[in-house]
Amino acid sequence: MSTPHSSALDDDVYGAPVLVEPQTRRLDGVVREASVPPFARPVRHGSLADLPFENANTAPDAVVLSRKTADGSWQDVTAAEFAAEVLAVAKGLVSEGLMPGDRIAVMARTLYEWTVLDFAAWAAGLVTVPIYPTSSVFQARWILHDSGAVALITETTGQAAALGPELPHLPDLRRVWVVEKGHVDALADAGAHLADQEVEVRRGVLGPDTLATLVYTSGTTGRPKGCALSHGNFFAEVDNAIELLYPVFKTRTSEDASVLLFLPMSHVFGRMVAVACVRARVRLGHAPSLAPADLLPDLASFRPTCLLTIPYMLEKVFNTARAKAEAGGRLSAFDRAESVARRYGEALEGRQTGSGSGPSRSLKTARAFYDPLVYRKIRNAMGGRVRYAICGGSPLGRRLAAFYAGAGIEIFEGYGLTETTGASTVTPPLKPRLGTVGWPLPGTRIRIAADGEILVGGEHVLRGYWDPQAGGVVPAAPDGWLPTGDIGALDDEGYLTITGRKKELIITAGGKSVAPAPLENWLRSHPLISQVMVIGDHRPFVSALITLDPDGITHWRRMNGKHPVPPELIADDPELLAILQRAIDEANKMLSRPESIRRFTVLAADFTEEAGHLTPSMKLRREEILRDFADAVEGLYAG
Repeated sequence: MSTPHSSALDDDVYGAPVLVEPQTRRLDGVVREASVPPFARPVRHGSLADLPFENANTAPDAVVLSRKTADGSWQDVTAAEFAAEVLAVAKGLVSEGLMPGDRIAVMARTLYEWTVLDFAAWAAGLVTVPIYPTSSVFQARWILHDSGAVALITETTGQAAALGPELPHLPDLRRVWVVEKGHVDALADAGAHLADQEVEVRRGVLGPDTLATLVYTSGTTGRPKGCALSHGNFFAEVDNAIELLYPVFKTRTSEDASVLLFLPMSHVFGRMVAVACVRARVRLGHAPSLAPADLLPDLASFRPTCLLTIPYMLEKVFNTARAKAEAGGRLSAFDRAESVARRYGEALEGRQTGSGSGPSRSLKTARAFYDPLVYRKIRNAMGGRVRYAICGGSPLGRRLAAFYAGAGIEIFEGYGLTETTGASTVTPPLKPRLGTVGWPLPGTRIRIAADGEILVGGEHVLRGYWDPQAGGVVPAAPDGWLPTGDIGALDDEGYLTITGRKKELIITAGGKSVAPAPLENWLRSHPLISQVMVIGDHRPFVSALITLDPDGITHWRRMNGKHPVPPELIADDPELLAILQRAIDEANKMLSRPESIRRFTVLAADFTEEAGHLTPSMKLRREEILRDFADAVEGLYAG
């Protein structure tokens, strides 16, 4: 067993900045458990519903949100204004007859109204139920029925109309409101006659153990399950995240901290960061569209200091910048700049971890030379002020993490589940280790089971799964340890590395176990590749299904003077196949021969959420892909 060490505030860990190294436990010489004590004092009274009103009392003029206007500009919202709006909508929900404990579903993109509705529903004593706006009618109906939601708020009239035929099958659902029809404002008007005390009484009976939200897992197989998260789960998560990630949430420069949220608020990752921003009074903005034509102007006008993102988006930013450099005849300069940034980021890591002295003078000079030519342009594409990015969903990889660190954007990589209210491990700011998902979040315990499965314990772990047939919430971790279904390993200092999903492990006909995720993540970072699925379960060898990145392919064909052709002909281009084979050869260097990809095929169609091949969080739906591309799979093993 190792002893926790704190570099500062040894007598009181409730503060930041502070470095508290994990306490580790070994079994047979291998680290099997790591834990970090909480940095934030546990919340014993009150609920998330109190946050807007506490902010209004403490700092009424502080800007806590910005709301995008019709002309594309941003209107600042003070703590006092936000609390007043939350109170008005909460009174409207009460006036409509919604009772404490009732579930209210929200089906919308990442909008300002989402955050208002979240806090208003909590202030009225309700339980929010997010539904992805891209969900099918069947999926939405299942969530509404299973949760017993009595009210639904959709973003568009089209969403409400699509669910219209399902209403007779949803006897609990009594109210449907639509954001774009002005119903949120109408709710505020409807409750104007009620006294503020109506909401204060409801807030007063809430506590940390009160159910706050039912978040349904998007699910790569089967029907989604409702994760029952309490107000206390959120407090344990966000309060410790705020203390650990002090560069993001606690301004230490002349620039006010700000976060532009563009990932789905239907996902716990987005909800957690929104709550953390309100808790820390960090200016929060909402961007509803991930399309570059919409998102880039939002980034430019909002100018965030931190982004909440996923590896796929950071890969796209890098590949787009490289393609632009190639189109302008500056590819060799870009590649040199990439090498400099990567080595600079690795040198920074070495200094912080004590394994090196930091960037050399010549490396600093080279980085300064390339900053205006390359790195500043990448930062400008993200708004110009971004200094940090919180990245989750899947491993980013050491190469890109080092590049962004060298380019002036520190990446805080994390790992977690819906069941853990977001992150369970996070890159520690004072001691990052590139290529890992960091240390346990303060207040979290990580254990590696005998079969390699990651187990999680802590106050941020869900109360249980929603089961109306069982009368409510069924405990998910009765022994205090939540099985995650993920496979990973802890190193000697307690850093966690994710190697794949337990249920996705491939067992070849020869009995070799292969984790597909590392191969898929490596190949997906290639500029010509959109998605990869590694296959080989009960097969003689490992193969891969590859889809092409449309922007990358368009750029590649233009740069090589190739005429436009149908997608099915692109997939057979000998030059393209040779490039992809070289990428696979590089990936195979990480593995033994039985684990390596022996064959691959390029599909004419990409994997999309609309086609049912991806979850809303960009994870592969493997069973659906195997079913829809069965002929391609069989072709890989024919002969």
